[in-house]
Amino acid sequence: MNKTQFNIKQLVRKNVLGLNPYSSARDEYVSDGSEMIFLDANENPFDNGVNRYPDPQQRNLKTVLAQQKRVSEQNILLGNGSDEVLDLLFRAFCEPKVDNIITLPPTYGMYNVLANINTIENREVFLTENFEPNVDKIINTVNSNTKIIFLCSPNNPTGNSFSEENITKVLNQFDGLVVIDEAYIDFSDKESWIKKITTYPNLIVTQTLSKAYGLAGIRLGICYASKEIIAILNKIKPPYNVNELTQRRALERVINQDQVKAEVADILKERKKLIATLSLIRFVEIVYETDANFILAKVDDANKRYDQLLHKGIVIRNRSTQPLCKNTLRFTVGTPEENNKLIEILEQL
Repeated sequence: MNKTQFNIKQLVRKNVLGLNPYSSARDEYVSDGSEMIFLDANENPFDNGVNRYPDPQQRNLKTVLAQQKRVSEQNILLGNGSDEVLDLLFRAFCEPKVDNIITLPPTYGMYNVLANINTIENREVFLTENFEPNVDKIINTVNSNTKIIFLCSPNNPTGNSFSEENITKVLNQFDGLVVIDEAYIDFSDKESWIKKITTYPNLIVTQTLSKAYGLAGIRLGICYASKEIIAILNKIKPPYNVNELTQRRALERVINQDQVKAEVADILKERKKLIATLSLIRFVEIVYETDANFILAKVDDANKRYDQLLHKGIVIRNRSTQPLCKNTLRFTVGTPEENNKLIEILEQL
């Protein structure tokens, strides 16, 4: 792609392009740290820690993320989980009943759900047998109304990262937006594609604090993209989409990188142990390579083995209904104690 020819305005829905966004009280006045009397937002004045509206732009949290990822704060959008970020992309760029997206099953199921919610056609191009994007078929599936291609890397449920060569081909050959979902990137030794958002104006990278950061309960998703794309998403996001408690807890966690890295190291150590064990279990036929905090394994009878584990008090995920995933089970890496219990039961079975 010739980035000098890329014009994001040609991809934006016309009603969004002409939209005057809602301006909240906290957008119009940004505190400089001085003591002020706030009589602007019709809040309850009695301080209880959360009686005031949260910062609609999450400035404190963005400042830390920008430093860590080496991007500008203007390259970041925060959402109520990654699902809100993904939904905003649909609403900003995809015209209902007109446009389409491309997804690569087996993959994260919310892409298809969000497409259906927003009345957008989802053109599915299955991964190859080794779980890589079929680039030629993807490009042949594109038409003038294809707005977004979703690449989940490391991929869920397969666990593998897509090759840099294949992702680069998609970025270069497609004139629309390419979303790389990096929910599991912290468990991989591959570099994040965030470093390429200045090279590819059509690149959007999403990450989350739900996995490696252990904050699934607070719902915090992150979008990294060009300033132009982020500005468009800011026009349509709800004014206070990330609440005060989420912002505080997220800030505490992202600052404490040593703890996060220690937990990731423990998960990777346990992942290696689980892979070794699964490889020796007689009813496990294939243990797929993984760059995530889970392992996909092909077994003799997924329904039977799922029920057996459930009966023993262990909940895993049966992925057999997904394309290319017949008789597969997905094991999330737990604590050492949980993993030892899983191993004990697998060996009994």
